[in-house]
Order: sequence, then C-alpha cells, then structure tokens
Amino acid sequence: MDLNFILLFLDSIPLQFDIFGGDGRQALGSDDPIIKGLILSMFAVTGFGILLNIFNAGVRKKMVDQTKLKRIMKETRAWQKARMAAMRAKDTAKAAELGKKSAYMNKMSMEMMQMNMRPMMITFVPLILIFYLVLPQLFSYTVALSPIPLNVIPGEFFQLTCTAEHAAIEGDPCFGQENSLYLWAWYFLSSIAFSGIIMKLTKTSMDLS
Repeated sequence: MDLNFILLFLDSIPLQFDIFGGDGRQALGSDDPIIKGLILSMFAVTGFGILLNIFNAGVRKKMVDQTKLKRIMKETRAWQKARMAAMRAKDTAKAAELGKKSAYMNKMSMEMMQMNMRPMMITFVPLILIFYLVLPQLFSYTVALSPIPLNVIPGEFFQLTCTAEHAAIEGDPCFGQENSLYLWAWYFLSSIAFSGIIMKLTKTSMDLS
C-alpha cells in the first residue's frame, strides 16, 4: 500500500478515541477477541496487512498505466531538478526557459495525481470496513510488544505503544503492558514494512530506479 495513502488514511480518522461511546477505552480491539495470543495475533495482523497490500497492488496494476505514470514522473522530476539547479546557479535565462513549461508540467502533475487517485477510490472502502469492523472483532487492543517506547511524535493522538501512565491504570487496555503496540499501530508498521516488497514484485512501485 502506498505510504502516502496510509498516512492520509490515518490522518483522516480517529484511532484512539471513544468514537463508539462506552467507557472511554480505545476504539480498536476487543475485550474478548476471537484470535487470542500475542504471537498468533502478531502474525495474523501482519497477514491482513500483506493481503490488503496485494489487493491494493492488484487494483493499481489493473487501473493504472504504469508505463505512462513512470514516464510522467520521470519527466516532471527532471524538470523540477533542472529548474532548481538553474535557480541555485542564478541562471535567469535557463530558469525563464524552464518556466515556460510550468503550465504543461502542472497539467502532467494533475494527471499523475488523478491516475493515483483512481485505484484509491476502490481500495479505500474495503480498507475502512476491514480496519474498523473486522480487525477489532478478531484481535485485542494490543497485539505486539516493543522493547522500547515508539511514541516519537509529541501528543497523544499518534501513540504507537502503551505509555507507563496507561499501563498503571487498572481497566485500561494497556494495564500492565507498557510498550505494547496497539492493534492499529502493528497493522500500520507491518503494512509499511511489506508494501515496498509487494510493489516491487507486482511492478507497481513508484521508484524510478
């Protein structure tokens, strides 16, 4: 799955708030999950991430002309690189010449964005349904254990692991499980870990090398 799409998805939905009502516990995960056990949960959530990556890559391969997309990407990046080089060198003549192609390059960038958005229109709905309706019923709130805290972003919205404060609160999903990874966090990390490999194998990678 495209990293930018994952980040956009995570930024657009609440992950650790009481969105369904109740006692304020995290929205994702179950008190009495169908799949129990840390090791089994880790591999099962990773499997969901891999399957959804394969689904996304298949849709992308079917709907997007990869040859055209890479040609546009290569052309726009070369133009941007040349323009930046001319501006740094204060070559006004070269910069002006390249500036004449701005409208064309903007059109190419818009076309590239539309090509990337088309498969997302299909993959987004199943992702939402699985992420919110299927995974929380199958797994507990935390499904993996980290040796160190992974909460590198300030604030409480984007916490990947349970903090010491939450681990000390009886009744909290993190109780007694400091540095455990939340269900969504393990899915997020495992999905990113395999996305590049799957995109390479299916030849849907955005890498021009």
